[in-house]
Amino acid sequence: MALTKAVIINKDAPVPVPIPVMFNPPSYTLTKTNQFAEIRIPGLPSTILQFVSGDARTLSTELFFDTTDTGTDVRLRSSAITNLTRPDPITHAPPRLLLLWGSLVFQCVLISVREEFEHFNSQGMPLRVRLQVEFKSWEDLATLITDLPIGQIEEVGRYLVKAGESLSQIAAGSYRDPAEWRRIAEANGIDDPRSLTAGMTLRIPGLT
Repeated sequence: MALTKAVIINKDAPVPVPIPVMFNPPSYTLTKTNQFAEIRIPGLPSTILQFVSGDARTLSTELFFDTTDTGTDVRLRSSAITNLTRPDPITHAPPRLLLLWGSLVFQCVLISVREEFEHFNSQGMPLRVRLQVEFKSWEDLATLITDLPIGQIEEVGRYLVKAGESLSQIAAGSYRDPAEWRRIAEANGIDDPRSLTAGMTLRIPGLT
């Protein structure tokens, strides 16, 4: 049975045509990281970590191209990949991609390419190259908003109120102390702590 070839599809192209790799990579690495804000409170032996947001996943791998059998410039093949870092003339940004290989379905953009040429003909034309590539996943805003959990902090110092939440609940999540709700109320000019409505964005002041 023939091996399934990994392909990359340019979703922003007028006609999205799969770009097959020349040889399937021997492996790939997926990385996921999170961002935390450190809340510093005088007198405590350590900082308090507050989750801010997750970073986009990255996929790193190596793509190999070899044209020693035909003697043609290997860049004629590898440029189909390296050109994916160029901004699209309409969107003015690198194209959105879909990386497919077996069960792997990865919506992404190509954020870096390193070319390592290894073999040349007598005129110095490259015949073999290894591409160290890194892709970063992308999701549209509508999908990300739909996936927001209850009480998700939008950014450091900002909070998106969800239905049924109270200031004391928000204070407990932000400061680990529900009694600090007055600090949030004062920072946002709230006279009635029961007047919160879903969708409000509150400033979360730091502890001093």
